[in-house]
Amino acid sequence: MVCLCRLSADHTVISPLGVGGGPGPSYRRSHGSDTDTERGGRHFFTTPSEPSSAQTNPDNGRADSSELDGRANGSVATVPDSLPIIPYWSAKRHLTCGNPTPPPPWAPKVSPWRSSPGKLKTANAALVLCLNIDVDPPDIVKTNPCAVLECWVDPHTMPSHKALEVIGTNLQHQFEGLSPKLSYKPILDPSYEDLRRFCATLRKQAKEDTVLFYYNGHGVPKPTASGELWCFNRNYTQYIPVSLAEVQHWLGTPCVYIWDCSAAGNLLLNFNIYAQRRDSENINTGRSEGTPPFLESIQLAACAANEQLPSCPELPADLFTSCLTSPIDIALRYFVMHNQLPNNITADMVMQVPGDLKDRRTPLGELNWIFTAITDTIAWTSFSRELFTRLYRSDLLIASLFRNFLLAERIMKNYHCTPHTSPSLPPTNTHPLWAAWDLAVDSCLRQLPELLKHTDTNMLGMAMGSASIRARRQAQAQAAAPRQDKLGHGEKPFTYIPSRFFADQLTAFEVWISRGGSALTKRGPLSLPLQNYDTPEVDDDQAVGGSLGSSVAKKDHHLVPRKPPEQLPIVLQVLLSQPHRLRALVLLSQFVDLGPWAVHLALAIGIFPYISKLLQAGGQDLRPVLIFIWSRILAVDPSCQVDLYSNGGYKYFANILAAHDDPHSLTIPNGSEHKAMCAFVLAAIARDYPHGQNACWREKVFHSCFERLDEGDFLLRQWSALCIGQMWDGNDDIKIFGVDNGTQDKFISLLTDDSPEVRAAVLFALGTFMGASGSANSTKTGGSGTGTMHHLEERVHFRMEVAVVTGSALAIKEDASPMVRKELLILISCLVKEWRGHFVVCAWVYWEEDKMWRLGANTELREEDMTSQAISEWLDGFGDEEVREENRVILSSFFTIFSVVLELSVDPYHEVATNAQTIVDYIMALLLESPFTRLESSTLHQLPLHHRALVGARSRRSSPTSSPTSVTRPSSPNVPRPAVTRSDTMTSTISSGVSSTLKRTSSFANALKNLAGGIAFPSVEDGRSSPHRGSHTHASLIAFANPVVSRPPSPNLNFAQYASPYSRPPSPQIPASSKSAPASPTASARSSTDGRSHHATDFLPSDVMEALMEEDMERLRARRRAAHGTRGRNPVPHSPADSTFSSDSTGSSVILGLGTGAAIRDVLPLKSRFFDWCCEYFKEPQMRQAEADEPGSLEYNYQAWRQQRNEQVHSETLNQAEIAFGRPWDKSVTTLHTHGVPLSMAFHAYDPHIAIANEADIISVWDWSRRRQLTSFCNGNSKRASITSLQIINQDVGGMLLASSADGMIRLYRNYDPATSSTDVQMVSAFRGLGEIISMRRGSGVVVDWKQAGGFLLVGGDSRVIRVWDAHTEAQLLVRSETNSDSPVTAIASERGPSSVLLVSFADGVVKVFDRRLEEEDAVVRSFNEHTNWVQNVRWHPHFGNQCLSASMSGEVKLWDIRGSDRAVETWDSFPGGLSAFDVHTQSSVFAGLSALSPSNWRTQRVVVHSISSSTILSTASMNTGLTTSPTRGFPSQYIPRSSSIIFHPTEMLYGVGSPDGTGMYQKIEFRPSCLGNVVVRVYGSKLL
Repeated sequence: MVCLCRLSADHTVISPLGVGGGPGPSYRRSHGSDTDTERGGRHFFTTPSEPSSAQTNPDNGRADSSELDGRANGSVATVPDSLPIIPYWSAKRHLTCGNPTPPPPWAPKVSPWRSSPGKLKTANAALVLCLNIDVDPPDIVKTNPCAVLECWVDPHTMPSHKALEVIGTNLQHQFEGLSPKLSYKPILDPSYEDLRRFCATLRKQAKEDTVLFYYNGHGVPKPTASGELWCFNRNYTQYIPVSLAEVQHWLGTPCVYIWDCSAAGNLLLNFNIYAQRRDSENINTGRSEGTPPFLESIQLAACAANEQLPSCPELPADLFTSCLTSPIDIALRYFVMHNQLPNNITADMVMQVPGDLKDRRTPLGELNWIFTAITDTIAWTSFSRELFTRLYRSDLLIASLFRNFLLAERIMKNYHCTPHTSPSLPPTNTHPLWAAWDLAVDSCLRQLPELLKHTDTNMLGMAMGSASIRARRQAQAQAAAPRQDKLGHGEKPFTYIPSRFFADQLTAFEVWISRGGSALTKRGPLSLPLQNYDTPEVDDDQAVGGSLGSSVAKKDHHLVPRKPPEQLPIVLQVLLSQPHRLRALVLLSQFVDLGPWAVHLALAIGIFPYISKLLQAGGQDLRPVLIFIWSRILAVDPSCQVDLYSNGGYKYFANILAAHDDPHSLTIPNGSEHKAMCAFVLAAIARDYPHGQNACWREKVFHSCFERLDEGDFLLRQWSALCIGQMWDGNDDIKIFGVDNGTQDKFISLLTDDSPEVRAAVLFALGTFMGASGSANSTKTGGSGTGTMHHLEERVHFRMEVAVVTGSALAIKEDASPMVRKELLILISCLVKEWRGHFVVCAWVYWEEDKMWRLGANTELREEDMTSQAISEWLDGFGDEEVREENRVILSSFFTIFSVVLELSVDPYHEVATNAQTIVDYIMALLLESPFTRLESSTLHQLPLHHRALVGARSRRSSPTSSPTSVTRPSSPNVPRPAVTRSDTMTSTISSGVSSTLKRTSSFANALKNLAGGIAFPSVEDGRSSPHRGSHTHASLIAFANPVVSRPPSPNLNFAQYASPYSRPPSPQIPASSKSAPASPTASARSSTDGRSHHATDFLPSDVMEALMEEDMERLRARRRAAHGTRGRNPVPHSPADSTFSSDSTGSSVILGLGTGAAIRDVLPLKSRFFDWCCEYFKEPQMRQAEADEPGSLEYNYQAWRQQRNEQVHSETLNQAEIAFGRPWDKSVTTLHTHGVPLSMAFHAYDPHIAIANEADIISVWDWSRRRQLTSFCNGNSKRASITSLQIINQDVGGMLLASSADGMIRLYRNYDPATSSTDVQMVSAFRGLGEIISMRRGSGVVVDWKQAGGFLLVGGDSRVIRVWDAHTEAQLLVRSETNSDSPVTAIASERGPSSVLLVSFADGVVKVFDRRLEEEDAVVRSFNEHTNWVQNVRWHPHFGNQCLSASMSGEVKLWDIRGSDRAVETWDSFPGGLSAFDVHTQSSVFAGLSALSPSNWRTQRVVVHSISSSTILSTASMNTGLTTSPTRGFPSQYIPRSSSIIFHPTEMLYGVGSPDGTGMYQKIEFRPSCLGNVVVRVYGSKLL
């Protein structure tokens, strides 16, 4: 039963929980700040000072002392708005643990932005002109006057044959203006035979490329309804019909067709009919392979089937052709015809606009540039992405034709003529951007009179009189230069005013970005087009990740990005202009910063070739923005590595990375972060790409990265290590260079870096050095160790590999970051794969040693020390003493690594444990297949005693980790109490090298419970099927054997998959007599060795050891030989199987070798996801505030409300605390019932929440104001290892549970409140907080104290040290206080504020004061010894920092002055029968105690609330325990010497009491608020009474 009591009041004024208000000051993330360690962490009012910052002083800038002092002094003003609120364990790595984040529900389809391999590439063109000048076709009645111009030539001004030639030449020149490199063949008034011959010739020349077929039928009848066009006979006396089927046959596919004639729609429609028929025939006959279908042919038709071409005399007769080939000319003429301009501007004048179409600085070139930008933008915003890419980004000629087709549609629809295309396009003639084109034309033409006034009109007049289009273009270009001789005296030359079109469009683009362009919106006309996105139902866990905030924010999975701005293609065109280039690049960088979807759009619009060319520019001002854009492109599309290698772009980034900062020269702002981006780009180029690796090496990228490993910015250190890791991945030459440079030693020294990301990156680089694969291909796992290393001797090579892994394992094995521990296991797996024989020997020694240790004192059962003798005999085989010592050290190193893997196999974090179990099971599978099983003295045939009954009672059960969809870790190992250090059981031969590192928390058999219990090793039958969860029968058997199966909450992203060491071929037909499969791997081993049991085992254990180790050396020799002929990229040799000696060692005489064992699968090395996770940083927005920092967002408003509510709670409770020490505490609030005995409790300071941990491993969280349970879950303790401490951290921004258990593990959980999270409880992190656990008769387990003001976690307990963990770095501080006591620590209390002083109480009654700033031997500054037995708790005085209180089990409560004498200042003996629990309020001078149960007094317990200052009892309450008999079994937990608990609320005048009831199954929690006599005080939460 748990009671809550409050300071009682006669009159209580009820106040709301919080009031709304304006948001407080927010922190805007600095993109380049070195102190912004998380670089994108989602914090509110925070400066995310995480490990990677350059800060080395933990207290610097972290203390929240003003807030704490403000509480003590009662001043509301001391809680300023600007206080940083630092939520620990809330960075991205804690949400993902180094796993790539699944895409959001609206993630874009990965549609290729490059042209497909079968893209259109036009090779040549047939320009067919059927004009028959001076002869009108019979079915056309022309008006008078009518349109006569053909290719801007009036055919009636010259002889017909001459006119035809000029028209043909002009048409060719017009097409050459679109794409000058093509071969154009004018076919003038052809006969049927000529047409057929020319078509066949063009197809033969084009081969598999595209042929353009242009048909002008203005001089022949309209096409027939059946799809026939017309040409002539040789004498031009007849019109000859040509079927489209024939044209298709002549030209084949692919082709582009242009139909410029009346009723052109007949040709388009019938062509598709014939094409569909021909495609069907080709499919039926099998002739369609390798050629595009005819239906994919592109067609442009001038009008529909029932329409006739316009005959307006002001327009050319070939209006459609003019629009397609000379769009500026026809657009200007059309504008003059339909718009009011000054009277002196005529249609003939607009044909004289000076300039060159290709010179954007001239008026004509500027108009052409604007036209290109506008038509591109219209197409981009109107057509689908696939269609746009096919038509506008595959071929220059086709892109130009379809760009100009938009103009044709706009003009011709005004003359009742509708152009058509195949594929069909939506109408664009009314697009709003045409108004922008009209404005640009108007601006240019209004300056035309002055332009012509200062140009050579004679030259232009002559050019206009010429029929040649080329002559006119040349004259216009020459006329663009102003003539000085035309100026009058003192007259200034006329300066053309360029259009503001591009500047205005860039401004519009900037407005879109700055005014909410990054915001998400609901699907609709203002959202990103649906066609580019999938809409699967994605679990909210993956979509949101369960971060703190309003529950409304968790339902935003239906939101998608806004519709991209229309100006995106225009920005692409602006890159061509020097004046606007920098601004356009800056805006483009802001756009791609919005996310991968924005990068995809930029690539699809065609940004890539422009950005590639800009790498050749030498401008310093472009460097930062180009680096930023390229980092985003490489993060989204790694295939660009080939392009950067081919065009030499990698040199650009290599030079910037190598450049040293010179204060006297212009450098890149924020240089360290931009160099980190360069390192990322180079790493992406080198990833799984040998050419990229060697190119980076030649540019000395390796040197540059090595030098950057000492930089202050964590991001640069991280990516320098990752770049080296990708460069030497599978590249022997670079690995050799790295070894000569001492890179591996430098990396090992970096394993103590403050940043977990840097430590993980270093381990990733060491992993690729040792043979792991950094490839994005999940099927590539790597192998072959460090490669050849020809420059090293064989033994030196061997020692180097072992030393790298040993040094890494010793530095990282107790790292608090599971992400770092995962990378360590990947590194270890590389060594296990290459030197598996040594690990098999270690496993055998461990197995036998564990067997003897478990026999314990039964010396008569102990056999001869076989392992010690085997090791001695093996070492005696080396004649030289130095060699013996070297091999002893090497074996000790392997043993150390093997011990680390065993410890990690019971890691509290699921992914780490799963990966370690894969390694351990691989080693054990090899052990069971090794010759050790044939030794007569071996115990490998015997299961550990702990598991024999269990295995005999049930068949094998599947590993819970083996299921790919498993989201919970397997039941925790049954670790027996007490935990021991195994160094005393090691053989004397190697104990000296291992004892200091082999710190075990369980026996070998327990650490290998999966093995002994038959979980990880399949039997003969079910080993051939995929892993699956156990059946219901298995589950019931498991429950029978272990009724309490603890499955803690899973992490947010749990991708670890157990890999069985046994292969899974198709299951053979097994006879019924053989269906009884072995129940365990040892039984399987026995069955596998029965067949060869008749062979005499005439070899010794030392012979097996020597053979296995020699086989490893043979494998090394084979590796060094295999790459002799393949320098650079080392081949991965195939792993041997089903052999008694390694197939890598051809010709070897190792007859007792192992290979990989019979049917052992190559599951090593493990595969890392860390590089992909790191790449996500460059996919996330960096130039804008996080959602939680954006004023007005749901996250921001929620946190603003919390901050204001918290400040209100502070002000109210501080006023109450001033008088609460003199008032009774006897008003009951509520009673809660929960399972188990509530031995540990924790109040939330601001929310009405209380967390309760019982004597087993169940944690429950309650809303005590509503008497409602919020959640309940298992902590995942080892068996009989209770939860000994419970804390709620990060209370300002929500809250996170921190639980410690007696097995030394620390676990953190989030999302325990359903009101602020739509996901279940998730494990945030877990680590071994205390490794040196000592076996004690009665211990305290693990005791922790959390210091929010600095992010420190102090851990003590059954150990002689007190560890200090830094939440910023997730590493243990070098400060490690020795307790100088053989008694366990019972309580720790750190002083508030930035102080490094802490109180520690012990089971022998001693209370010590530590100062963490001092050396270990001087850390104890005071010691108080008046208590005679177990100290239940120790707490600081709420107001006087030099005083503290402690209470012992005997019932004495003492007040100490750490600056005074060694005697207590005051002693209260309020509990003569013993004290069960004790606590002190943090703001009011009161303490509370709970009497202990005794054989004479067990029905009730007495709660006493005592004033510290007045030495008076404020209230006393007697609580019924509910017990029916006197307790005889001792305490519920062997680590907590009490059966009840009491705790004060951190801020309110409230305390809770927990006590057992009669059944032992339900407890009650009662809350009693205080009352302030007749004084009216507003008490937060009093309305809930």
